[in-house]
Amino acid sequence: MHKGRIILHIDLNCFYASVEQIYDPSLKGKPIAIAGNPKERRGIVITCSYEARKSGVYTTMNVGEARRKCPELIVLPPNFDRYRAASKSFFSLLKEYSEILQPVSIDEGYIQLPIIEGQNVLEHVHGIQDRIWNELQLPCSIGIAPNKFLAKMASDMRKPMGITILRKRDVPSVLWPLNVKEMHGIGKSTAEKLKELGILTIGELAAADEYTLKQKFGINGLRLKQKANGEDDRPVDPEAIFDTKSVGNSTTLSRDTTDRDELYKIITTLSEKVAERLKAKKLAGVTVSILIRTATWETYTRSKSINNAIFSKEDIVEHAWSLFNKNWNEEPVRLLGVTISNVSNVKEMTQQLTFFDFEEHIKDEPIIKLVDQIEQKFGKGVILRGSDIVKPTGKHQANTSFSKDFWDDHI
Repeated sequence: MHKGRIILHIDLNCFYASVEQIYDPSLKGKPIAIAGNPKERRGIVITCSYEARKSGVYTTMNVGEARRKCPELIVLPPNFDRYRAASKSFFSLLKEYSEILQPVSIDEGYIQLPIIEGQNVLEHVHGIQDRIWNELQLPCSIGIAPNKFLAKMASDMRKPMGITILRKRDVPSVLWPLNVKEMHGIGKSTAEKLKELGILTIGELAAADEYTLKQKFGINGLRLKQKANGEDDRPVDPEAIFDTKSVGNSTTLSRDTTDRDELYKIITTLSEKVAERLKAKKLAGVTVSILIRTATWETYTRSKSINNAIFSKEDIVEHAWSLFNKNWNEEPVRLLGVTISNVSNVKEMTQQLTFFDFEEHIKDEPIIKLVDQIEQKFGKGVILRGSDIVKPTGKHQANTSFSKDFWDDHI
């Protein structure tokens, strides 16, 4: 392959539904949806089988609407323990083929294959797909390409159980005629902004003026153009799974509300969950964001950056509630979310000391000196604060379907 790289993007098809069919073979060939509590509006479809999709059911659809479109739909609650177990088996199998493996979610990842003289790559990849199906009973689609972007685009082209090769020389004939909305990394909002510039296809994006793109999208505009031309030099990074960029939580309200007290309680609950996850990962962040969705489905996000990184429930509530009050237009609220981003390890972050908290920190100076002396003698990390020793619990693992905790167990 070009530039000496053979990169696969492997995507497990209808993963949650496929796992449920493994545990209950009578579900095979039937329309299945994995969803939350169907008695509440939180009951949205997380994923569904291809049989359900043929009837018009899709991810994020309300369960009630899904059942109207597909009366025979079987709705099951998610079972994340099962999904984690299946995911671990999947990535364990992939590691037999290469150590250069980057999981990107519970059901997909990139793998860079070693180049072996005389090897038939397509035949080799068919062997990987066959093993995933025969040993794990999991269907998957695989994209083969010289870089991650093209591999991802390729894996989306044939589902389920497809294998697609996408070389850079294929980009003009295969990708350029497509609408920009079909390009990985371009969402509805970005597509609308590109449309304002008269850019409707991936080919038009590939030929777009760089200055105009940079004015509209910043450095990301140039990256979009590079990808539209099939260029992507990002490595397959096994360490990327450890790079948490943000921690957030959101909830759909059981009913639309304008009750300020109720909204404050919800933001407090969300902030507490975010604080728990930050503590479990030993992270703190300097950007606070809120997500508000109104009864009319208008969705907007507002953020603010602060001087000192935060991780406590009280600090998160203070900033999130302030953001909410500043930006809420008093329309009935349907969904709320709170996120802390630009996070870093608590031990690595530097705090900008103010006159008022300097005295508090100076009290720690004798202890810090003593710890430094001990670490010089016995090695770094020999002493930990009690707050640094966090044991993973089922509670925190249940909050995310794929996380550093998952990968720690795996490796």
